[in-house]
Amino acid sequence: MNTSKMEEEDEDPPPLAVDINHTHQSLHNVDDLPPVGVTVITGYLGAGKSTLVNYILNGKHGKRIAVILNEFGEEIGVERAMINEGEGDGGALVEEWVELANGCVCCTVKHSLVQALEQLVQMRQRLDHILLETTGLANPAPLASVLWLDDQLESAVKLDSIITVVDAKNLRFQLRKHEDSSTFPEAFLQIAFADVIILNKVDLVSPDDLEELEKEIHSINSLANVVHSVRCQVDISIVLNCRAYDASHAAHLEQLLEENKSLTTKDLHDSGVRTMCISDSHQVDLDKVRLWLEEILWDKKHDMDVYRCKGVLSVVNSDELHTIQAVREIYEIVPARKWRTGENRTNKVVFIGRSLNEHILLDSLRACASTRC
Repeated sequence: MNTSKMEEEDEDPPPLAVDINHTHQSLHNVDDLPPVGVTVITGYLGAGKSTLVNYILNGKHGKRIAVILNEFGEEIGVERAMINEGEGDGGALVEEWVELANGCVCCTVKHSLVQALEQLVQMRQRLDHILLETTGLANPAPLASVLWLDDQLESAVKLDSIITVVDAKNLRFQLRKHEDSSTFPEAFLQIAFADVIILNKVDLVSPDDLEELEKEIHSINSLANVVHSVRCQVDISIVLNCRAYDASHAAHLEQLLEENKSLTTKDLHDSGVRTMCISDSHQVDLDKVRLWLEEILWDKKHDMDVYRCKGVLSVVNSDELHTIQAVREIYEIVPARKWRTGENRTNKVVFIGRSLNEHILLDSLRACASTRC
């Protein structure tokens, strides 16, 4: 594969930028406003990440969007911005601002990602959304862990979703790239952690190949919304305000689980990355469920490696439907809404990961029933 050619195809020039007046004051008290949603955009080299960002920035959507281009190291710091490199050792986390013709902004930040994002929100006019385009991050899980903050922290930013852009022409090669080595393919992780997958460059493959690609993507991550595109021209509403990590947004999660209720998948190649759905009708004890999850997520019990987990729970002595969501070691279980009259109160949990064992997961979930010791 010609990497240089792929890189050239992916790199659209940034939008025209002009300097911002740094003395401009915010029109709102940001402390009184809800957190600004952050969308992480990831994907393999040449898939079209920069094309997507530029498409959004140049769109006539009337939204004020901030964009940061990131190269993350182990400390999850921001190395450079999409436009104008920052220099010097000044104390400010946000060093330079540029404003685009449609009101969107780009900035240069350094040090702590979360602190920089919060200062970005505090310093400027009200932002509608923030896009983080990752360039050096193979696995978006650490970034999700940083941004998926507890509501009690009153953060000025909130993780909205992870968008993965994949190249329809080269995806199959990328998934098999390291099949015969000990190195795990980056493309698997980027798909596994995604909430939305943009299958880009669909004009370069046949309809039959496209159908097979979509099946392969869903076998890795059946919870993600797969969108076809040419040059990443997609409906902006698909990318922004997904609320994928919003515990109160239960309706979308329930729809996903309904679609996955009879899911059966086979292991993919040697990686074993798969989606698995389990369900049980017994009401569960929350303390037992938390212990169950922690043994799976933290202790890697039974050698299962879980990347994502989403589900709904029927909890004993509660008339509320509880949602469960996990990204790697971080998880939350919260009440979402009242159970409806006549509704089937069933526990349904979807796991995405490696070496998943359906029998062990189902038996251990059943052991969380309130009637068991």
